[in-house]
Amino acid sequence: MDSIHQVKPLANYELEVTFANGECRVFDAKPYLERGIFNRLKDVSLFNQAYVAFDTVCWPGDLDIAPDTVYMRSLPLRK
Repeated sequence: MDSIHQVKPLANYELEVTFANGECRVFDAKPYLERGIFNRLKDVSLFNQAYVAFDTVCWPGDLDIAPDTVYMRSLPLRK
């Protein structure tokens, strides 16, 4: 699995994710907002602070999601 190279928060709790191989995909994070610590991401200002560290998507407060999950549960970006 390729690592995540770039992330851009979008409206409606979605992320535009660019993988190291250049592939761009859209990840819908809404299904995760009711799961454990991801509940904190309902705060849009926190959600919008998404960044890449250690080859995956992270947020302040030690929140992260595995790149495999992001890839498998995302759709190709349509430009």
